[in-house]
Amino acid sequence: MSTIEAEMTTDQAPKSKRRATAESMAKSQREISVSEFFAKNRHLLGFDNPRKALLTTIKEAVDNSLDACEEAGIVPEIWVHVEQTGPNRYKAGIQDNGPGILKKQIPLIFGKLLYGSKFHRLRMSRGQQGIGISAAGMYGLLTTGKPVKIVSKVSIRKPAHYYELRINTKTNNPEILNNKGDGEDIPAGQEGHKYIAKHGIEWETHYPADAPETPGKELAHGTRVTIELEAKYQRGRGSVDEYLEQTAIANPHVTIHYMDPENNLRTYNRSTRQLPPEPVEIKPHPYGVEVGRLITMLKDTSETTISGFLTNSFSRVSNGIAKQICDGAKIGTRTHARKLNRDEIEKLYHSIQETKISNPSTDCIVPIGEELLLKGMHQVVPAEFYCAATRPPAVYRGNPFLIEVALAYGGSVETTKITKDLLKELLSESDARTVRQFLINTFNGLGADSADKITKSSKLGARKSPSKLKPREIDALFEAMQNINISEGQSMNVLRYANRVPLQFSQSACAITQSITGMNWRSYGLTQSRGNVPSGPVTVMVHMASVWVPFTSESKEAVASYPEIQKELRLALQAVGRKLGMFLRKRQLVKQQADRRSIFLRYLGEVATAVSDINGSDRQKVYDDLMAVAQKKTAEADMKLTESGKLVEENELFGDNVLIVEKSTEDLLNRPSANGSSDDDSGDQEFEEMEDE
Repeated sequence: MSTIEAEMTTDQAPKSKRRATAESMAKSQREISVSEFFAKNRHLLGFDNPRKALLTTIKEAVDNSLDACEEAGIVPEIWVHVEQTGPNRYKAGIQDNGPGILKKQIPLIFGKLLYGSKFHRLRMSRGQQGIGISAAGMYGLLTTGKPVKIVSKVSIRKPAHYYELRINTKTNNPEILNNKGDGEDIPAGQEGHKYIAKHGIEWETHYPADAPETPGKELAHGTRVTIELEAKYQRGRGSVDEYLEQTAIANPHVTIHYMDPENNLRTYNRSTRQLPPEPVEIKPHPYGVEVGRLITMLKDTSETTISGFLTNSFSRVSNGIAKQICDGAKIGTRTHARKLNRDEIEKLYHSIQETKISNPSTDCIVPIGEELLLKGMHQVVPAEFYCAATRPPAVYRGNPFLIEVALAYGGSVETTKITKDLLKELLSESDARTVRQFLINTFNGLGADSADKITKSSKLGARKSPSKLKPREIDALFEAMQNINISEGQSMNVLRYANRVPLQFSQSACAITQSITGMNWRSYGLTQSRGNVPSGPVTVMVHMASVWVPFTSESKEAVASYPEIQKELRLALQAVGRKLGMFLRKRQLVKQQADRRSIFLRYLGEVATAVSDINGSDRQKVYDDLMAVAQKKTAEADMKLTESGKLVEENELFGDNVLIVEKSTEDLLNRPSANGSSDDDSGDQEFEEMEDE
């Protein structure tokens, strides 16, 4: 064999091997189902640990129920039932009085990922991708093997539909398990009630009775989903209890009946029967469309001219604006929309960005409103001062959004409201390693300094495990929680919302938290360490309403930090901060005048007696004259004057959307100031922060 032939033989062997390897790899390539992807990456959807999985399941079902009720014009009533079925296993049932779901749609909604009506719709809604509730059912199937159970009823005279189904992760399609794959129909009326009881189907047939002796009204329509899953129930921060409480604040028109695993029933009653206005769907704004999306829209359009495409595909584009865009791109308005080449589309895109176009319509978003914010906060958060502010609508990437903030100051700390029995339960359920960590993680607003005070007072070791505390140690801890004044070290409690939905995780990664920590709250009478939330008995609720909330992940736990959003957050927080600062300065003035009054009263009798002994005047008359002077001087604390010296009313001092729960002078004397000092004169200082209002 020649040298050339040998080289050819050795060169051909690797080529054939590479070809075989390529063919083998090609055969192994296959399409990945979206269900299969999320089954392996369920942490992306909020199912990364058992405790969070239970909360995410209930959250997704409640969000869907609220959306369905509001779209149908029904004042929502929701039942939430959590039941333990075994070690680390829970069954979550969520039912509403909404319009119900058509029979053919039930399997698709609950057994298919990325199936919904909200993704392509530019209007405010809680859900977006069509993933949540079907992903919860998939997680339940993966961890327990139990199917999702759905009951839906559209009319009191029509049968209810009952399905037991599971999602096929290979094909992303539902599989119906009961009645040979057809589901079951439950008769209407009493016959149906008997059928439900006989077969053990979970369904609330009636509203709660107004009185024990009167039966409640029959439920005419609604939907219930029941999912059994591997989970962990635990009270405190990031719990189901906290989520439902925060939902009641942001949705004052809903009544929630909540049965926890210990069979304790708690009802959050609505404070109004007025539904929020229904948001209007809008077309996409030109500023929010990128080049790739513009190419797809032009390819799919049925419009024949570029002018018709622009005016009919986008909001705020009139014939005049369309002509300006075409002139800027040097394209005729009569040019065929589907025949533009790549360079012309690029010029069209840049012309859109350079053309002045009005902001999109804001009737697609519906704020909660200052009045309802105050009602919701007052109903759930005990405090002495409440205020709220709603910013005008703004735009990011062509998407309208709006920021609302409510603030509550004062009230008792959660550690003083707890019972000893509940404390024992929380300690036994906690997975914290130390008592200090248990206190910080369980009670909102309790900072590290306050936790240290409690543990030091209770004489518990720094590394004592909560689950291993003895009865006498629990008694000592409870006594310390009730008696230690921790208002000075209490951290601000931050409630974050997006489209009326509480956000309970990834707090530090959220634009809302970053805006709060980035403000100078010392200007408003609170103490604050650099880069941290301020200290004090304060609860702040921040709500972002938008047609498309920019979440940082699919689990919808934090809002992304767009500059436009951060600016509106800062301005809204400053609006409530100014009112809080005025309230704290006024309260400090009242306290100072009360101190003066107490000093006067302490010595007036002795002064009157001394004067009477010296000059022989009537002691009672001297005392009355001195008392009149004291009352005149101390009465200045009750007067509010304008710059011109005129008396103003309380609401004029603080502005609109303020609620004050009056406290006695003794309460003010005994309560420490916001920065921990009892006779600090910081209330007379001017605001230090330059605000860009």
